[in-house]
Amino acid sequence: MTVTSQLAYADLEALQSAMTGDEKHSAAATSTLDVLWVLYDRVLRVSPATADDPDRDRFLLSKGHGPVSYYAVLAAKGFLDGIDLTAIGTFDSPLGFHPDRNLLPGVEISSGSLGHGLGLAVGVALGLRAQGRTDTHVWVLLGDAELDEGSNHEAIAYAGATGLDNLHVVVVDNASSTHGWPGGIASRFAVNGWATAGVNGRDHDAIYDTFTASHTGRPYAVVANVERKDS
Repeated sequence: MTVTSQLAYADLEALQSAMTGDEKHSAAATSTLDVLWVLYDRVLRVSPATADDPDRDRFLLSKGHGPVSYYAVLAAKGFLDGIDLTAIGTFDSPLGFHPDRNLLPGVEISSGSLGHGLGLAVGVALGLRAQGRTDTHVWVLLGDAELDEGSNHEAIAYAGATGLDNLHVVVVDNASSTHGWPGGIASRFAVNGWATAGVNGRDHDAIYDTFTASHTGRPYAVVANVERKDS
């Protein structure tokens, strides 16, 4: 696993060691670490000090059943100061096995029931555009298997038709989709007018360059490929 922040890696280790059995969702949790780190370290315009700023960028974790890397990155970036990471999943801990926006600073949505994050992101992006916040961006992270949920396809079609270029989707592909995608996942977005790209989901510089590529007038979908054995 390639992680530039030793603090984020240490936080991930602490969280993982505190969990057992199926609670770990190991592949779902660790396959997202690198894209999350690049987003919070180099792309998103949000910090603990600006977590309530209406002009902040928004990040929505739709893949909420594996929040361990998300918690690790939030902790490394100072959002979870004072929260005991090793108490994850215990009765008094705000760190649940799905993230809860009412309990954790910096968390935009409560998620884990798959198939909802992209629709919510479309609504947030539309709202920001209606408010004239043209420099504020919305990012949402999906898993490849999550695209099996039909609600995503309605959101993909609508975002493409309305040219929501403040909307960015990251699909972490660890080959867990049951349906499969002829032509690849990116083609599913491209057919509805999205700009698309693929990237090695472990290469931080490549992730950054891909995330910051221009896509004027169209929403943007990036497929981050992560081999299952490394997940």
